[in-house]
Amino acid sequence: MNGKRRADVRAGLKVKIVLKQDQRSGKLTEGVVQNILTNSPSHPHGIKVRLTNGAVGRVQQVL
Repeated sequence: MNGKRRADVRAGLKVKIVLKQDQRSGKLTEGVVQNILTNSPSHPHGIKVRLTNGAVGRVQQVL
């Protein structure tokens, strides 16, 4: 499972995302998915999600 397919990501999953401000450095933030913000079935840079702590970013890894 990777973060590029919407079918692999759902609310309640533990994931690592890259925040907009961390895209250059590649720093990952870990958390639990609250809701999915990307509507398309896939995205080359990762599905955009909101974590339970309010952080918004693109999924890089599904844990």
